[in-house]
Amino acid sequence: MPTIDFNGLPTLVGQEVGVSDWVQITQERVNQFAEATGDFQWIHVDVERATREMGGPIAHGYLTLSLIPFLSKGLLNITGVARGINYGSDKVRFTNMVRVGKRVRVRQKLLAVEPRAGGLQLRNEFTVEIEGEDKPACVAETLTIFFAG
Repeated sequence: MPTIDFNGLPTLVGQEVGVSDWVQITQERVNQFAEATGDFQWIHVDVERATREMGGPIAHGYLTLSLIPFLSKGLLNITGVARGINYGSDKVRFTNMVRVGKRVRVRQKLLAVEPRAGGLQLRNEFTVEIEGEDKPACVAETLTIFFAG
């Protein structure tokens, strides 16, 4: 995992920060997400019907999005940081279904670093890739503010 100091973050703008390991999307994970969110749409949790009508169940789009922090946690070590906060997303697109049993990973590119609220706001593009498929599952631009410490 590459390491960079807080003040050096602007030097990474425009660069790919890293690519995560693959993580398998299991039916158990999909069911747990359904429990946590109350989204029990049959395409996600009714394995028999989804298999019969669609070739198998698919993960929730928001499950895919919610995996970004987990998948990206080991891509870049930033030293000199007291804390970081999630500031939101500017753009999220779900461009492909993730079928249960597939593996996904994230590719991170740093798009911008700007001063904000006494810290640095990072705009990252995260592309959630599906193993063996050309079209990604999700492309999201996220905002994070880091504060020096």
